[in-house]
Amino acid sequence: MVSVVSKKVNRSIELPDGSRCVDIFEREDGAFGFEEYRRDPESNSGWFPIGNYSSLIMGSERDALEEALIRIPWLKGFIR
Repeated sequence: MVSVVSKKVNRSIELPDGSRCVDIFEREDGAFGFEEYRRDPESNSGWFPIGNYSSLIMGSERDALEEALIRIPWLKGFIR
């Protein structure tokens, strides 16, 4: 797993039940990426990365979102 040292989340899309989310982020160097997370509402453990997508590098926020839409099937239903 590649560690992202510094990133700013530009957009976070969460399922209504709070079980999964996708963050679109910008790295310190200006590149973009995304990650899918899961959490168990009955647990107080927080969010866990499950997609292993954070090492992918895109040139724009739009490119990151488009790639996330391809790789994460549930996401298409929650983009406005």
